[in-house]
Amino acid sequence: MLHFTLGPRRELDPAVDEMERTWNGYDPQASPQALYDVNRSCWVLGRRADRESYALFSHDGKVVFAVEIDEIVPTPTRRALTGHPLAPGHPVYDQYVGRDAPIKGQRNPVGYITSPLDERLCECGCGKAVGRGDFLPGHDQKAIHERISKVGTVKQFIDWFDETYPRPALA
Repeated sequence: MLHFTLGPRRELDPAVDEMERTWNGYDPQASPQALYDVNRSCWVLGRRADRESYALFSHDGKVVFAVEIDEIVPTPTRRALTGHPLAPGHPVYDQYVGRDAPIKGQRNPVGYITSPLDERLCECGCGKAVGRGDFLPGHDQKAIHERISKVGTVKQFIDWFDETYPRPALA
């Protein structure tokens, strides 16, 4: 789960801001949607962020809103979330919003937390929970070999694959 630490509201020049925002940061008078709109972008996010489903935004040590992430997209210089703010009744909202921030005192405004609410099932089909990535350790190989065995031997699989997906001719 991503965690963003917001400073107080600060005014921006929309002619200079890459997302043409007039402000960002935390404003206690703003709705969760307005806070999301002005704080969803211009973050330095690595590939690890692409695996996250939720983001928490905190200010002064308290989580002030949470977002379900649909996608992380490039901006002219950084990256932005696309998604929507969560509301009461959603497990992530109920667990975190209005409570102490799970990360405090770090210098980087972007952090990651491990949460059982952010787990999904292993893609191999074993039914076990995965916190990061698509597979539990070694389960990617298990899934590959299960599929190979449906064709036959490894050599039979390679022959089938090469017939189905021929290599492009060299120019």
